[in-house]
Amino acid sequence: MTGFRVRGTIFDVDIIAAGSGVRTLAKLCKAYGSGRWRKLKGKASIELPDGSVVLAELHWYQAHGIGRRDMKIKRLLE
Repeated sequence: MTGFRVRGTIFDVDIIAAGSGVRTLAKLCKAYGSGRWRKLKGKASIELPDGSVVLAELHWYQAHGIGRRDMKIKRLLE
């Protein structure tokens, strides 16, 4: 699902993988630059393209100095 917007803050953030445990590490380094990449998950209120606001579990990649990349909705919680 694409075209969503995070409203507010992301909470209950957990690390799924870090360093060489990130399966797409080569792709991330090529696209965004080298860094200490981690895959994270968290929960947040998001606004869907139709305007509805729901709670969802999100997954994304993040590296210090680069920021969050490739955020996706893993599942809707409401």
